[in-house]
Amino acid sequence: MKLDAESLKAAARARLADARTNPLFWRGVALFIAVVALDQATKMWILHGLALAPGQSIDLSSVFDLTYVQNTGVSFGLLSGGWARWILTVFSVAVAAGLLVWLTEAQRLLPALGVGLIAGGAFGNAIDRFFYGYVVDFLDFSGLGFVWVFNVADAGINVGVAALILDAILHREDGAAGFDAPPGDGVHDQSSKGSQQDRRV
Repeated sequence: MKLDAESLKAAARARLADARTNPLFWRGVALFIAVVALDQATKMWILHGLALAPGQSIDLSSVFDLTYVQNTGVSFGLLSGGWARWILTVFSVAVAAGLLVWLTEAQRLLPALGVGLIAGGAFGNAIDRFFYGYVVDFLDFSGLGFVWVFNVADAGINVGVAALILDAILHREDGAAGFDAPPGDGVHDQSSKGSQQDRRV
């Protein structure tokens, strides 16, 4: 079915109306903002507070150190180099935006928080790629045998994914990982009113 501009505007208004009355949406958005703020604040601390040089490390314990790494790839240094900067920047922003739109349909707390964490992590790293051309990594747990240096945004992404997986395991019979079924689904059309009133963990 071909969608015209008025249909798209109407759909957007309906989604925004649902979001305004969905407390889980605002919890996810609050977590998104918190992750981005904490991620950027800690990176500013590494770059300008401690003023570490690339590769420089501060030994804190036998298991954890602060090591400044310029990561031109995705989480944990994967897929790096060349055009990856702009491709990954656009991709990360698109993922964050898509997840925030998806968040408007949240029906359970755990997936709402998981989406907020993932979106915040994706957007936090996108900010780095846009302004620096690389992501600032500094959390070094190599003392535990974990060879990758990472940051708060990476942690948010991975914890968020774990939250979605856990919710899917706990609520296998509910489907949709704690989110409304797509528009037009018969089951969703009949039960959406009740599900809107039953936002649960």
